[in-house]
Amino acid sequence: MSIVASNDPRIMTVEVTDDLIIAHLADGRTVSVPLAWSWRLSNATPAQRQHFDIIGTGQGVHWPDIDEDLSALGMLTGVPAPPPKHKALST
Repeated sequence: MSIVASNDPRIMTVEVTDDLIIAHLADGRTVSVPLAWSWRLSNATPAQRQHFDIIGTGQGVHWPDIDEDLSALGMLTGVPAPPPKHKALST
């Protein structure tokens, strides 16, 4: 018999406050990042911030109302969501 263990971080639960995105991981760790890391969540209403789904077996979180995804690995390695690029106005 073989046992497969995974070192991939898995999110079990998420909290979004006025300042932080907090993920509780399956291995007992808690990781938090500033809310400003996600411009979509920063601009979202409190109700939109609380409406999310855990992706797969915890690889990430999806907020369907604002089409935002954050991964557990991205939160752990410090990869904020890039802001949108603004197109230059032609004159």
